[in-house]
Amino acid sequence: MVDPALIEAWRREEAEPFTGWDFGHIASRSRPQKPPWSFKSVARAALRQADRALDLGTGGGEVLAALHDAFPRVMVATEAHPPNVAVAHRRLAPLGATLVAYGVEPGKVPVSRVQDTGPCLPFRDGSFDLILDRHEAYDAPELARVLASGGVFLTQQLDGRSHAELLQRFGVAPQWPGVTQDNLVVELREAGLTIEDARSSWGTLAFSDIGALVYYLKAVPWLVPGFSVARFEAVLLQLHEELEAAGELRVAEGAFLIRARKR
Repeated sequence: MVDPALIEAWRREEAEPFTGWDFGHIASRSRPQKPPWSFKSVARAALRQADRALDLGTGGGEVLAALHDAFPRVMVATEAHPPNVAVAHRRLAPLGATLVAYGVEPGKVPVSRVQDTGPCLPFRDGSFDLILDRHEAYDAPELARVLASGGVFLTQQLDGRSHAELLQRFGVAPQWPGVTQDNLVVELREAGLTIEDARSSWGTLAFSDIGALVYYLKAVPWLVPGFSVARFEAVLLQLHEELEAAGELRVAEGAFLIRARKR
């Protein structure tokens, strides 16, 4: 028998606001397995050696703000997801970083610059000696164009095959299965960059209750397009039964780190 209180609790999770790229609301109910490297540590070391740095897809600026002690002379960030833009600006502007928003209607958000760039980055050739990218899609030739000679590109990406078994339960498949370390290494080499480091790791993302999963799927809408509690109530109830039996719901998740240099 369906518990109405349980369904109502999931609906509250579905309606819970999500801003920036901050999963603090479910921090105590979701447990990602961290890779054997620290992106913040690697990025901080790279920033301290840079003069002009760019952070692609800064989200709400959470990670970049944590690195402010290592900001170089010029620190620029980009963000394309409209709900994140104002959040990132409020967080980064006081730290001296310039936010460049694109795909956002000019005048709607208080940012330093607004660009409608498509796949192209709104920067001159050789503008940066360091580009950081944590979980943001990118175009390898564009990276090579805006990197100065000797410049470094440092990225951490989620393997595109992550969450496949979970997504199958909702009748969908990963949208970007080609996002793998091997494929991105090939693309960067073809763009003229030299690979200096490449590491990968598979682990799990564990949820202690289905309400946390509901919040996660609403926060990351491209995982299950059109997700709602009403639409997938039967699937969620089945997952709830499995979680109750196992103690948690575990989802396979892969990550990889690449450091490349433009010669």
